[in-house]
Amino acid sequence: MRHVNVGLFVPHNGCPHQCSFCNQKTISGRTAQVTPEDIDRAVEVAVENPDSSEGEIAFFGGSFTAIDRGTMTALLERAYSYVRQGKFRGIRISTRPDAIDEDICRILKSFGVTAVELGAQSMDDRVLAMNLRGHSAEDVFRASEMLKSFGFELGLQMMTGLYGSTDGDSIATAEKLIALKPDTARIYPTVVLENTELARLYREGAYRPQTVDEAAELCSVLIEMFNDAGVRLIRVGLHSGGGVEEGYVAGAYHPALRELSESRIYMRKILAAVEESGIESGRVTIRVAPSEISKATGQKRSNINRLLSMGYVPKISADETLGKYQVLIRNEDLCD
Repeated sequence: MRHVNVGLFVPHNGCPHQCSFCNQKTISGRTAQVTPEDIDRAVEVAVENPDSSEGEIAFFGGSFTAIDRGTMTALLERAYSYVRQGKFRGIRISTRPDAIDEDICRILKSFGVTAVELGAQSMDDRVLAMNLRGHSAEDVFRASEMLKSFGFELGLQMMTGLYGSTDGDSIATAEKLIALKPDTARIYPTVVLENTELARLYREGAYRPQTVDEAAELCSVLIEMFNDAGVRLIRVGLHSGGGVEEGYVAGAYHPALRELSESRIYMRKILAAVEESGIESGRVTIRVAPSEISKATGQKRSNINRLLSMGYVPKISADETLGKYQVLIRNEDLCD
């Protein structure tokens, strides 16, 4: 069942810092502060779907716990009224690691918040400083442990391709986030947006953003890491819509970035299975889980075409006994 969530974007006025990559208006398409009446209007639309009772009211986009306390509690109070009515199962917020303390946790708990996502972005203090984040990796550790002690579902967000970042420190960031045992995670390859510090650095030649291919390759490694650790990956890449396309300058933006990344996982799995089976060429059947056929095929049949160029004649079929990222190979030439 697909749960219906209400997503509300909180603008930048909750953030005490202007990060190098951040343009909240471009990301969310919104500048005005969310009001309780905005919640009412969004809920009116969502509750028409019977799946809404298993969904969440989510406040994203800014640092929710850093906005004016009265505004924050007014929004929570209105959202919680719908949770108490059984129309939604809980409230999800996103915020900065340095905007969490015990008092905030008690307030969130009292208004029925069930999940808190932290914008960690990197666990390398050098990268955090270069991107003007205004918090440290230690703040992520501290906030994560505190949120878990209060019983919140913990979500952690990271970015790749930041100014001064490498694939190596991104992998190290993922390892450190996984060690915190979050319930969920998100991966956002960096996108250069207009009216940001990164846009200036890019135009001056001081910053080279990741390409889509580079981001997809790195994300394919990170996705497997989170999957193997049992961490549910909610999203890879910025969502389409809002003002992202209009404000885009450079970087790894693609509306199907996750599928591109997962197709690369399947290509690696297929090649490893072929090598292990000793199949050098010819007709092969590649079995994957039914829901994974398009990923194994690759966007625009990229995986199929690569295998054809290597001398294989591949056919991808569904196997309900297989799980995500599992692959079985059959040499059809030996079965004639």
